[in-house]
Amino acid sequence: MELPVSVQQALGASASDVSLRRVSQADPDTVVRMVLLNDEQGPVQAVVRQGDLIDLERLNKALGRDLRLMKRREQVKVRERAGLAELPALPSLTGWPTVVDQAVIGLPSVSLALADQDVALVMPASDFQGLTANAQRLAFTTATASIRVNLDDAGKDRDQLHVAIQKFTGLRIQQRLEDTLELPPLPETAQRIIHLRVNPNAVMGDLVDIVESDPSLAAQVVSWASSSFYAAAGQVRSVHDAVSRVLGFDLVMNLAMGLALGRALKQPQDHPDGYVDYWQQAIWQAQSAGILASMMPRGQRPMFGLAYLAGLLHNFGYLLLAQVFPPHFRLVCRSLEVNPHIDSSVIEHHLLGVTREQMAAQLMDNWSMPSEVVQAIRYQKNAGYEGPESVYARLLWLGRQLLTARGIALGAGEPVSDDMYQSLGLERERVEAQFDELVESRDSVMAMAGMMNQ
Repeated sequence: MELPVSVQQALGASASDVSLRRVSQADPDTVVRMVLLNDEQGPVQAVVRQGDLIDLERLNKALGRDLRLMKRREQVKVRERAGLAELPALPSLTGWPTVVDQAVIGLPSVSLALADQDVALVMPASDFQGLTANAQRLAFTTATASIRVNLDDAGKDRDQLHVAIQKFTGLRIQQRLEDTLELPPLPETAQRIIHLRVNPNAVMGDLVDIVESDPSLAAQVVSWASSSFYAAAGQVRSVHDAVSRVLGFDLVMNLAMGLALGRALKQPQDHPDGYVDYWQQAIWQAQSAGILASMMPRGQRPMFGLAYLAGLLHNFGYLLLAQVFPPHFRLVCRSLEVNPHIDSSVIEHHLLGVTREQMAAQLMDNWSMPSEVVQAIRYQKNAGYEGPESVYARLLWLGRQLLTARGIALGAGEPVSDDMYQSLGLERERVEAQFDELVESRDSVMAMAGMMNQ
């Protein structure tokens, strides 16, 4: 295989010592990546091991900079100039100032991935040191294996949350969660819907009354029912129409709940570049959870409405992070940008000592939300969770992997084993075909998410 001209030029005399391997066959501990950063002082490129977490705060303190991930459109221009789909960790491709992490220095050999050709360039460490001779060498990463995220013990969540708050405020926190964090109480509309949910005598008129008592919510429900996604026959003129003819009692109840809770906290102005926004993530996960629940065998099938609601609220902890840790939320966003291959729970635990899933589950529990939703949110990042309501957590986990694999930017993805499908009674081929169809309806999903922002 012939290397691209720009890569050959960047390698120079070292090209003769380079061997080629499939990326999958390269030693993962030797694969390095190059991350393009910039601030008002100009660009910097950082070279780190593929699996390590970049500690952007540590790097910025060492350099006296305010670096963040370069905007995607600027990165595209850099790659186009080099004629490459992705830049391998060869500093001379750009000629910009370079900083190499200390963990790279001690490698016996270095592997540089060429993503568009699915090959890795493997070279002796001494040759790579020569290619980066002018680079600055600093310690600014953490091995992800050393970050122990609490994925399976909810009993420790409150203590971990309090420790995290103490870490940033220096205060001893003794009150209940909602008092400690000064979070709003459960919105009135959501309270009424919860009471309706547990009322065995509830009828459609009760739900219509609740929704119509909130004009903004009523308008959103009618707009939702009128969207092309549901292709309702005839015009949807009222909330009653939306419930009785198009959406149904269960879906409207859970949609109204999700909207009421989503509006309880303001959406942050900052967000990680490249990720879809809060309501888009909510709709994608709600739709995917609903699809997966509907495809499960009847004997194993969870309640559709609760699966949908869990998907709609799966990222509620993102809003909590912005409110609870406002000075540090920006750092979380910047860290997510430069570590797109690392799950958000690992990054948040490293920076804050607690994850968005832990925080959201604690608040949902305090709000007396259905246990199915609480457990689904808490354990959605743990594919092996087997505790109470595990089916709901697995639906969220599987839905995220399927969407991520199809280009929906929900964060780092993981491979899905056949065992996961079997545990849910699902056929991989049928599920993947359904998700192909879901992603093909992207415009309708975006339109529905837009209605939630109104």
